[in-house]
Amino acid sequence: MAADRRSNWLKGVLDLLVLSRLTDGESYGYEIGRALAEAGLGEIKGGTLYPVLNRLEEAGLVEAEFRAAERGPGRRYYRLTASGRAHLTTQSGAWLDFHHAVRSMLSPGGTTP
Repeated sequence: MAADRRSNWLKGVLDLLVLSRLTDGESYGYEIGRALAEAGLGEIKGGTLYPVLNRLEEAGLVEAEFRAAERGPGRRYYRLTASGRAHLTTQSGAWLDFHHAVRSMLSPGGTTP
């Protein structure tokens, strides 16, 4: 039950978390997923992560480039576009406002902000 709840909460913010992960430079899917897991968000499976990356690319928020590897399979590297950076800024502010409202309501004696 807790895993289902966490999964539902994550759906609403996963796009922003992926964009946020790319603010320091380009990365590939496995590395993005690993960073999110290390941040305490749990394992994000490829069947969830790659559709997010594709959607962000189609929206022009990230650009992707396939690179062959010397050993093993090639990888698609993703980088934030200027539009993606602007989107992250505005939507992060909106998310933090929402988080504040939820936190306020869930606190003992919670009231609306």
